[in-house]
Amino acid sequence: MIVIGGPASNNLDERIAKILGVTNIKVYHKLFPDNESYLRLENVDIVKGEDVVIVQSLYPPQDKHFIELLLLIDLVRDYGAKTVISVVPYLAYARQDKRFLEGEPISVKTILKSLSVIGVDYLITVDIHNRDSLKYFKGKGAYDVTAIPVLSNYIRENIGLENLLVLAPDKGALWRARELASRLNLEYDYLEKFRDRYTGEVKIKPKSISVKGRRVLIIDDIISTGGTIALASRESLYQGATEVYVACTHALLVDSAVEKLRKANVSKVIATDTVPSPYSAVSVAPVIAEKLRGIVN
Repeated sequence: MIVIGGPASNNLDERIAKILGVTNIKVYHKLFPDNESYLRLENVDIVKGEDVVIVQSLYPPQDKHFIELLLLIDLVRDYGAKTVISVVPYLAYARQDKRFLEGEPISVKTILKSLSVIGVDYLITVDIHNRDSLKYFKGKGAYDVTAIPVLSNYIRENIGLENLLVLAPDKGALWRARELASRLNLEYDYLEKFRDRYTGEVKIKPKSISVKGRRVLIIDDIISTGGTIALASRESLYQGATEVYVACTHALLVDSAVEKLRKANVSKVIATDTVPSPYSAVSVAPVIAEKLRGIVN
């Protein structure tokens, strides 16, 4: 097996290759004056007849990183790779998984069809927005692994479990809170929106469990603009929580997200290395490496 790190691998390729004890190759990358990507693999003949893993995340600029991924896949196919496994830790466009308005594309379908057509045998994602979307991939197999095992280890060792309550930001994310809480033997709940009958103001509160006097950990898959998490933090503190921590897999943190979280008095943000950020302290390399062992062996 050979693990290749694309320009947007965030060094995950190195961590995965080290765990597996296999060869790791970096792609030479530069931009032409018109901002087109130039890629080159030195000693490219090494991929012939090999199981080749390409690690390339699709965080912003998503379109550029996606084109680079396609170029790399086509390159190793041209040079005779036996099997191509695409590891896409953060899959862009995954939130557009249906037509919200007539005339829109199902963007995640387009992305996954493209990977199928260009020659990917197996696809691995991490905490994709909707696992049902993987049905659009037509290769030999598509797998979504979760960062919850590595996040739970970090939380246990660095946050501590005393008086900690796990909250999902909405009912749709409840399964994630449940799985994390189960690993840590903690209580969990989700936040529910309601409208104040007198003021008309939309507020949120835990569905069943009071946060008063508790430390709260909010878990989600993505923090993008930070608006939802900031609101959840403010409301939790208003209702008596002593501290609010936030854990996520993909810390996109676009626009003024970091400032929003700071103003909402979030004590700590914990994220993984699927996306580079100041908070990406947890590596998903172990869960990806485990899945790769299962595919290749």
